[in-house]
Amino acid sequence: MTDQLVLLHGVGLDHRMWERCAPELARDNPVLAPDLPGHGAGGAVEPDAGLDDLAAAVARRLSGPAHLVGFSLGALVSQCLAVRRPELVRSLVLVSSVAARSPEQSAAVGDRLRGVAQDFAGTAEAAVQRWMSPDWQAREPELADRLRTTLLGNDFDDYLACYRIFATADRELAPLLPGITAPTLAITGAEDPGSTPAMTEHLAATIPDAHAVVVPGARHLLPLERPDRLVAEIRTHLTRTTVER
Repeated sequence: MTDQLVLLHGVGLDHRMWERCAPELARDNPVLAPDLPGHGAGGAVEPDAGLDDLAAAVARRLSGPAHLVGFSLGALVSQCLAVRRPELVRSLVLVSSVAARSPEQSAAVGDRLRGVAQDFAGTAEAAVQRWMSPDWQAREPELADRLRTTLLGNDFDDYLACYRIFATADRELAPLLPGITAPTLAITGAEDPGSTPAMTEHLAATIPDAHAVVVPGARHLLPLERPDRLVAEIRTHLTRTTVER
């Protein structure tokens, strides 16, 4: 039986961010794209929820070992699952994942976390500006508007709780990465200012069976900006994983 492919979205987004990848990936594997707790139909989260809580919620959706494809916050959840429940993780694809933030990068995301409480709409707009270049926004203004609507449609308390997890979980995961046994692909855009190529290279160097791919000219939202390239890299990774099994 072909293993399930589980697609996990980023903070403030929902399962729809996979709409340009999921149909093609579903040609080869059954695909599950759930909403994480605190997002969409994923239900509320407790104010003091942690990464383990998000990972446990995903684990409850799995009937057996799966290939996890996590984007941003979803990549952190995927890493947590690979550590806590390795029997459920056939392989990992870490898309636009943060890792080992520098003190300056930690301070910057901490500022954004505080900004959520002070100006929710402003932080949502700033996120869209980081994620989409002016040229891309000009080509697809409806996508930029939908991203704004999705971000602002989140329950404020849920968004704040999940953004806090996103802002701090890389420190929690750092000492655990060498214990991940699942074959791993780490991939990001060369122009991603938050989930940088250096972070992706760090993941590939720290997780024992991992390799890195950096996509030229791309920013953060690879599943929407470069879906064809991402799907191709996922397929190559899954083929390698199957051959090595």
